[in-house]
Order: sequence, then structure tokens, then C-alpha cells
Amino acid sequence: MKFFVDTADVAAIRELAELGMVDGVTTNPSLILKSGRDIVEVTREICAITDGPVSAEVVATEAAAMVAEGRRLAGIAPNIAIKLPLTWDGLKACKVLTGEGRMVNVTLCFSANQALLAAKAGATFISPFIGRLDDINLDGAGLIADIRTIYDNYGFRTQILAASIRTVNHVADVAKIGADIATVPPEIIRKLAHHPLTDAGLATFLKDWAKTGQKIL
Repeated sequence: MKFFVDTADVAAIRELAELGMVDGVTTNPSLILKSGRDIVEVTREICAITDGPVSAEVVATEAAAMVAEGRRLAGIAPNIAIKLPLTWDGLKACKVLTGEGRMVNVTLCFSANQALLAAKAGATFISPFIGRLDDINLDGAGLIADIRTIYDNYGFRTQILAASIRTVNHVADVAKIGADIATVPPEIIRKLAHHPLTDAGLATFLKDWAKTGQKIL
């Protein structure tokens, strides 16, 4: 499974990229606001860090305006994926922009039927928001499983990009189901390396090593 980093924090992206943990990046208006930087400037810098897709989101709500904004965003760098909301106008814009050969990430997906429509419209990526579903006592991982089944049944090439990842368990869950990608906040990626038994085992090894009185260097 590929990891996209869900942030507009350039320093965090750069650190993870150096470890080989970045296959792409997703941003949205909220993350741009948090970065405190100009959208074009920060997006261009992110695109220079990774060769993978970098999602940049439109803010228009009408199809023609979405297309115009999408083309503007796509001009920032060749690895831009235009992020569109899963609305009827978003699907119209998706059809136009993918028809021009551009990558499109259809976001804010909360049902299998929505994902089916996005695939029919030619979406490169579909972003189901599993954490937000879990927040209202619905099954976010179950949605990923339903989309995986539908896409496999009909050979859709749209990639499932599990989004709204809130916990390390979310990452394992969507990986087991077969999501193509998970877009994960930097702090959750770091937590994937942590386990209390690893810490305890290392502490024991170091304590025993100290008793030997030896040095490696």
C-alpha cells in the first residue's frame, strides 16, 4: 500500500520523504490555512519534494469554475492531482479534466454509490473519509471494503485512497482490505513505528549490554 502524507507542512514532508515514506501528498483548504502560506507557493515546494501525486483542491462549487481552477492548479507542476468534491458538479468537472489527461482526486466520499459514480466519471483517485464515518458510528473500513469489491467486480482503474485516517489501527485496517493508498497525517505515520513491547525489549537489551562492559565502537 502506498502512503500519501496528509499535510501542507513542508518540513514534515521532507523528513518522511528522506525515509522513503512518501508516495504522494494530499492537501486541502484547511491544511493550507494551517500552513499559513500562499497556496501556489507551498504547493510548488511540495511538488519539488516528491515525484508522486500532490493533491491540490479547488474551492469553486460550480462545474465550469471548478474546471478553470483545476487547470490553474494543474499548471503549478506536472505531478498535481486536482482535488474535486463528490458533488454532481464535481463529477462533471472530473469528466472534463480527466478527459484532458489530468489526474483527479475526488474527495469527500461517504458511500459506495458515490465511489461508483466517481469511477464512472474517470476519477484517478477516490477518497473515502473513514474517520468521519467512524465519528458518527458508521463503519469507515466497511466502506473501503465495499468500494474494493465494486471496483474489482467491474475492473475500474480508479485507485482507492483511504482518507480521514485518525489512528494507527485505521492504517492496518485499510491495508488488510486492499486500499491502494492511505493518506496519513505525519504524526500517525510516526506512531506506526511504536510498540510498547519494542520499547521494553530494547530497554532490556541495553541494560544487559551495559553489564557486559563492552563497546562496539
